[in-house]
Amino acid sequence: MSLFLTDDPNMLDDWLVVGPASALAGATEARPHAVRLLGTALRLWRDAAGAPQCRLGSEALAVQQRHGYLWVCPSGRPARPLFDFPEYGEPGRRLVDCGGIGVAVSGLRVIENFLDMAHFPFVHGGCLGMVPHTEVAKYQVEVDAATGEIWATDCRFWQPRASAAHDGSGSEVLYKYRVMQPFSAMLYKSSHRAGALDAIGLFLQPLDDEHVIAHTLLACYDDVSSDAELIAFQQTIFGQDKPILENHAFKRMPLEGRAETPTRGDTSSVTYRRWLRERGMRFGVRQAA
Repeated sequence: MSLFLTDDPNMLDDWLVVGPASALAGATEARPHAVRLLGTALRLWRDAAGAPQCRLGSEALAVQQRHGYLWVCPSGRPARPLFDFPEYGEPGRRLVDCGGIGVAVSGLRVIENFLDMAHFPFVHGGCLGMVPHTEVAKYQVEVDAATGEIWATDCRFWQPRASAAHDGSGSEVLYKYRVMQPFSAMLYKSSHRAGALDAIGLFLQPLDDEHVIAHTLLACYDDVSSDAELIAFQQTIFGQDKPILENHAFKRMPLEGRAETPTRGDTSSVTYRRWLRERGMRFGVRQAA
C-alpha cells in the first residue's frame, strides 16, 4: 500500500521537485526542513557530509540535489534519470530562483497553460502580448524518440515586453518549449543577448491532485536587470495566470471525451494530452463521467 495519496507510477517512480536546495540551510536531522509531497509530510536535511537526506516517518526516501533544487523519488525506484538541463551550467548565464507560488489546480493544467501562446494578448496584455496581435503562427511539435520529451519549435509571437530587460518597444519573439515530465517543462525564448536564448524552467511540486507549488528558475543572459526585477517580472506574469488557472470549471485535467475543444493554436496542448494518455496518467486527471 502506497504511503502517498496516489498509486500512479508516473508520480511514484519519477523525480519530483520538493523545493530549492537553499531551503536546507541550517536544517539538521533534529531540526529538519518540512515539505509536503503527494499528500504526505516529508522531512529533509543535510548530513555531516552535506548530502541531502529525506525521511517519511522512519523510511528513507531517494533524494538528490540538481539544477539548484531538491528532487525526491517517492518509490525509490526511478523509472528514468532526472532530465538534463545543460543551460544551468553554461558560463555567462545568470541563475535566478524566482520562488515558489501555490496554485489550487492540477499541475497538468499549469503545464498546459505554460505551453499556450494564444492567451498572451488577453491575460498578459502589455507584456507577452497585445490585441490585435492575437494570431498563433503555425509551429512544429514532436516527441523526441530518444528521450520521450515533447518539443515545440519554431514558435513565434509578437510581444510588447518579452522580459524584464526589454524596453517595451515590441518585437517578434522566438520560443521553444520542452516538456520533460508531466510536471516539469522548459521554455527557451529570445534573449537580451543577440543570437542567444534564455531558459526558463517550471518545476511543479504536487501537494495533491488539485494543488501544486510552482517553482520557476531563470537561466538567462541579462546584464541590465537586478535579481529583484527579474523575479518581479516572472511573478507578475504568473500572478496573472493564477486566477485564470484556479477558476477552471474542472480543477483536474480532462484527458478523454470532448469536455474541452482545442483550437488551431493548441497543437502543444493536444500533443501533451495524448502523451499523458499514452503514459496512463491518473494523478491530477478528471475521470470521464
